Amino acid sequence: MKDLQEHLENEFKWFHSHPELSYQEYETTKRLKELLTHHGIEVLDLPLETGLVAIIRGKKEGSTIALRSDIDALPVNEETDLEWKSLHEGKMHACGHDFHLTTIYGVALLLNEKKDQLAGNVKLIFQPAEESSLGALKIIETGVLDDVDAIFGLHSSSEFEVGTIGIKSGAVSAAVDRFEIKLRGFGTHAAHPQAGKDPIVAIGALIQSLQTIVSRNIDPFTSGLLSITHVEAGNTWNVIPETGLIEGTVRTLLKEDRILFEKRIKEITKGIALAYDVEAYVNWIAGPPATLNDQYWSDFAYNVAKKEHIPVETPESTLGGEDFAFYLEKIKGTFIKIGTGKTYPNHHPKFKVDPQALSKAATYLSQLAVAVLNQLK
Repeated sequence: MKDLQEHLENEFKWFHSHPELSYQEYETTKRLKELLTHHGIEVLDLPLETGLVAIIRGKKEGSTIALRSDIDALPVNEETDLEWKSLHEGKMHACGHDFHLTTIYGVALLLNEKKDQLAGNVKLIFQPAEESSLGALKIIETGVLDDVDAIFGLHSSSEFEVGTIGIKSGAVSAAVDRFEIKLRGFGTHAAHPQAGKDPIVAIGALIQSLQTIVSRNIDPFTSGLLSITHVEAGNTWNVIPETGLIEGTVRTLLKEDRILFEKRIKEITKGIALAYDVEAYVNWIAGPPATLNDQYWSDFAYNVAKKEHIPVETPESTLGGEDFAFYLEKIKGTFIKIGTGKTYPNHHPKFKVDPQALSKAATYLSQLAVAVLNQLK
């Protein structure tokens, strides 16, 4: 497409300045649908309130593959100096999803120009609610991926300069789980603790004890993390409260560690409750599993990049989460990091991507899609 970079950059700026939170991406979805249909690209009729899936149907018989982007923003107040900064107070594309969706839109344009040469079909996913950790399930539940043989995702990376991509096999991000522990004792006057059952003392012991899961139950050569991020009890200085709350997150790369964390949190909480004579209730909220890139397709994506003389680096694994993992549980594929210039980290109010990466990323991913379809044939 002539002037691809200019066109993508203009659309990227619009998407960046109009961020919408998870499950609220109505205007984003509307604009994407208008852009795609304007260029004669088919948008599938699916039961989605936000987000969409488009398809490029090749003229030759073959397999179907998918490329995925995400479209939601974060509840962050933007502090960049960009001319196209967010127009919505308290909302910001602080994780590069505006870059992702614009890149995949660019891939759609490039593949649509050569659809007569495609050895199969390419489904282009514009997924809602990645930041909720569960948006991928909305796409999967439609059944639109049931015929897909390989899937590829992308994420902007401030780890690499523009023009460099990051590819590795195996674990690239962690399983993300959340726990909530409620303790119930018996409230009393602070001057008469013997008349009550103090949940605050139990909370203190529980916080210390839960940290031993990492130091004493998990293999030191694996990665696992438990962070307590919310503690709440009482509302004044001279009353021992009735209840208390602990909330936090667990991050793991191995399935067996994920199972062990849940088991030990429940066991330790039960023991502390017994020791301090309080009642305890554990709520374990499972999020996406670890993102595990397929060895074959990771190597394949690497080789396509090298053939096109694109610099490739090995990205660091992260204990951050990514719901692309849900797709990889069903379909083999790989999650690729795209260098967008070194800057503030994801979710920071001064985070930004260099739009010069747009056409480079779209071109590479379109080349990858063509190569994958030829390989599957």
